[in-house]
Amino acid sequence: MNQSALPAVSPATREVVARGGLGEFGMNMMAVSWEDTTVLIDAGVMFPDPDQLGVDLIIPDMAYVEARSKQVKALILTHGHEDHIGGVAHVMPLFDGPVYGTAFTLAVLEPKLEEHGIGPERLTTVQPRDTITVGPFTIEFIRVTHSMPDCVALAITTPAGIIIHTGDFKIDQTPIDGQHFDLHRFAELGQQGVLALFADSTNVDRKGFTGSEVEVIEAFEEIFTSTHGKLVVASFSSSIYRMQVLVDLAVQFERKVAFVGRSMMRNAEIAQRLGYLRVPAGVQIRDSDVSNYASQDILCLATGSQGEPRAALARISIDDHRFVKLGPEDTVVLSARAIPGNEKAIARTMSHIARRGADVITDNMKHVHVSGHGSAEELKLVLSLVRPRYFVPVHGEYRQLSQHARIAERVMRGTDRKVQSLLATDGDIIQFDQHGARIADKAPTGRVLIDVTRTGEVGDEVLRDRRHIAGDGVVVAVVTISRQTGVLIGEPELVARGFVVDERDSGSLFDDAAGVIAACIESSSVEERTDQGLMTEKLRGELRRFFKKRSGRRPMVLPVLMEI
Repeated sequence: MNQSALPAVSPATREVVARGGLGEFGMNMMAVSWEDTTVLIDAGVMFPDPDQLGVDLIIPDMAYVEARSKQVKALILTHGHEDHIGGVAHVMPLFDGPVYGTAFTLAVLEPKLEEHGIGPERLTTVQPRDTITVGPFTIEFIRVTHSMPDCVALAITTPAGIIIHTGDFKIDQTPIDGQHFDLHRFAELGQQGVLALFADSTNVDRKGFTGSEVEVIEAFEEIFTSTHGKLVVASFSSSIYRMQVLVDLAVQFERKVAFVGRSMMRNAEIAQRLGYLRVPAGVQIRDSDVSNYASQDILCLATGSQGEPRAALARISIDDHRFVKLGPEDTVVLSARAIPGNEKAIARTMSHIARRGADVITDNMKHVHVSGHGSAEELKLVLSLVRPRYFVPVHGEYRQLSQHARIAERVMRGTDRKVQSLLATDGDIIQFDQHGARIADKAPTGRVLIDVTRTGEVGDEVLRDRRHIAGDGVVVAVVTISRQTGVLIGEPELVARGFVVDERDSGSLFDDAAGVIAACIESSSVEERTDQGLMTEKLRGELRRFFKKRSGRRPMVLPVLMEI
């Protein structure tokens, strides 16, 4: 796509285009332009559906950013969740400007950039109430509360007026870190006059107020009191406040704390380094030291709350973790909401835990999780304070955006300011000028599928092609196993397309690959062999390593398990 594919921004017109996050959850990204200056807000990812084989992440199509690369002057980040920063490494090479974010946001981002060979030189740290100038834009950072530290909303002053982008938020009146939602600044901006509000719609269909992070303490106190063995709590690795609650309780109940899982350990280290997580001396131990202590003296904070096949909890649940084992006296707590689509994987993990004799506690049983997004009354409060002339709901499926728009109209009814809601979806070009605001056009939009080695544009036909051929070809391994025992039945059949190898070596290569499959299945436990999700992931990993070592190529590997 070239520059001519997108019309220039008209003089005296502010243009806002969502690249993701409108009509869906995840992949949040927005472009705000005035004449020859564009700033980007967030660059997030979405996680793939189960049928998107070989895909690790999904990011917005970057054609729009490429077409305006000379106009893009900065990337502004609201907070450090994957659906807001996971795509930054794919955006930064497309423009030359700085990336602004709070300290914790940038600390979480840096390791992701390192994996792509991008240094931290362009990262610029800001604090709430800081103000920066980018071309005609003056951008103020406003503190909001969420499920992780250092989250901000943005107040962007433009020649056409002020717009506010809330980012993700809830209004936590008793925040763990004592840093309150800056309601006063929202009210001040509302008094000045806000042209447009772009607000989080995630929990619009939940009545009342979202609970404070401290509300989980009572339920966890009961769990600590009643658990006579090891306590394992699985949560999102970004839930730093939940970590702090659990560390404090571990100190109170005289348990040692082990962080288990790569992202959990990394985020805990970052949070401690920046002072957002306080762990008293002598409390934290390494996961490799868990077996050196009595079970009743241990708390493990682990990844895998969504049943991810290779996360720490999934490996613990099938007795495949090197250091953490479960027994009949132990308790496992899933301290996170089930993301739609993950229910089967979570249920499977819970069943494996039950086979170990351990107890399982979820949010349906005890109040062990609170959302990080504001419910209906909090969304109404922000609308009442800001009183925008135009309202654009963001971050949610279309039904939630629509419901948020109806709430805005009810909130503003009878006030001295009337609001006009604009229901936009990805790619809609929203224009603000002297004549008002409108959805004026549609910019090309789409998705890009990411795996560890290649990218490809999304779309039904592209996704279909992706299933059959990747950059280095595709190898389909058809494996027949017993439904009851998981024992291999017959010889595995391997079919390759687009995978180029020396003809003289192809026969022995695939014979040896079949041997790798047989060895992998034979060395797995019965639980692994009869769990199709776990076995598929294990075979994929073994075959990827085998083909890389033998051929120097990385074909997309699609194991197909047939149970009879």
